[in-house]
Amino acid sequence: MEFLNLPVRTEKDREYGITSIVDFGMPVGQLEHILVDYHSYIDIAKIGVGSAYVTPNIEEKLALYKKHNVKPYFGGTLFEKFYHQGKLDNYLTFLAKHNVEWIEVSTGVLDIDIDKRLDLVSTLKQNFNVIGEVGSKDAEIVMPLSQWTAELDALLEAGCKYVITEGRDSGTAGIYDKTGKVRDGLLKDILQNIDPQKVIFEAPHAKHQMFFINQIGPNVNLGNVKIQDVLLLEAQRCGLRNETFFMEVQNEISCDKTSSY
Repeated sequence: MEFLNLPVRTEKDREYGITSIVDFGMPVGQLEHILVDYHSYIDIAKIGVGSAYVTPNIEEKLALYKKHNVKPYFGGTLFEKFYHQGKLDNYLTFLAKHNVEWIEVSTGVLDIDIDKRLDLVSTLKQNFNVIGEVGSKDAEIVMPLSQWTAELDALLEAGCKYVITEGRDSGTAGIYDKTGKVRDGLLKDILQNIDPQKVIFEAPHAKHQMFFINQIGPNVNLGNVKIQDVLLLEAQRCGLRNETFFMEVQNEISCDKTSSY
């Protein structure tokens, strides 16, 4: 029975309003307990950094995510490691071996030319669902606003299912400044030029999640969410935390409407 007037949330299998969690080595037993209770709030699971390559029970973990209708993929750092060593074909074989259907093409560590990344996306989309990431993990690297939006748009045009704005697990790089504050001008430019339903904003901390929810709406796509935080995040999306408490008066903002900057 529903008593409260809450923002309308998309439901699985949703195309936006996505929560993409990051798995930095969650034990399988603990993961199973979390997924049993909260799988309906989780859409995508990234096996963080390059840890998928050394996870001893990776097959069991992937099967568990799939059982609960969560799409698993390996972090962009692993893609970049294989790319750096000229072994991209081996990486694709590695993904096929584990029946991983999603792949991230990123440039968080390496400076891979956008034209090369677009070529990769055009090829990879034939066999994978591709996620393209824009932004560096190096807080000293500040991309021009025009480059951000140009790359995000080009990656979507090339065939990416979604694009990610880099934020690291620390929330101090990419779309954030060194203090962890969202680059307001950058976000405004993205929202004015890119369909936010296709953008996954990395938001590793509650303050980042609440910022994006309040600026874009309850159905903003959020990534790099710690798996332990998914229930709290869903409460935030539904206006059940003080920072998002008055969201029901915002006319049920969703990701098909941009921020009122």
